[in-house]
Amino acid sequence: MTPQDAAARTADLCRRAPVIPVLVIEDASIARPLAEALVAGGLPALEVTLRTDAALDAIREMSGVAGGMVGAGTLLTPDDVARAKEAGATFGVSPGATPRLVDACEDADLPLLPGAATATEAMALMDRGYTTQKFFPAEASGGAAALKAIGAPIPQVSFCPTGGVSLANARSYLDLPNVLCVGGSWVAPKDKVAARDWAAIEELAREAAAL
Repeated sequence: MTPQDAAARTADLCRRAPVIPVLVIEDASIARPLAEALVAGGLPALEVTLRTDAALDAIREMSGVAGGMVGAGTLLTPDDVARAKEAGATFGVSPGATPRLVDACEDADLPLLPGAATATEAMALMDRGYTTQKFFPAEASGGAAALKAIGAPIPQVSFCPTGGVSLANARSYLDLPNVLCVGGSWVAPKDKVAARDWAAIEELAREAAAL
């Protein structure tokens, strides 16, 4: 897979819905009903962060949900890429980007949404062919105002801002011409997940899908 192919596939993924849920899953048994609720609410692309022992099993469960596309977040090393691919991830997300990580994703045919927080990082990824990137950490890096400023001299790059994005500020990002979608965890709050309140999560997803 070439970087250009990866960028095109990632851009298509980001255009499916205005929000990609960012999910930290502690118990793989809830993965499938959680994914079903989010997909039913209109959010087909799901990011499961590799921050818990249950993450890979959760990806395996979610990969069988009709209409959904599950990806692995917090990819840091080539080993992370291999494990995510084996578990059934169809895309990857990273907080930053290193040559080894990007090479591993290309070798594994895993489309990558690589992270960038500065103009220099965005340019380095663009130089390699990655024109769809994750802006992270979005709020801590200056928020929508910073991303608007980066977009002025680098209009070739489109972003998915993640990190501090919520229902309250998502629209400020989505209104920018260089933003395809946002990533956020508010659509699957811990209390609703713990209560297995899938109807409430589906409604939150529906609200997010309408942004």
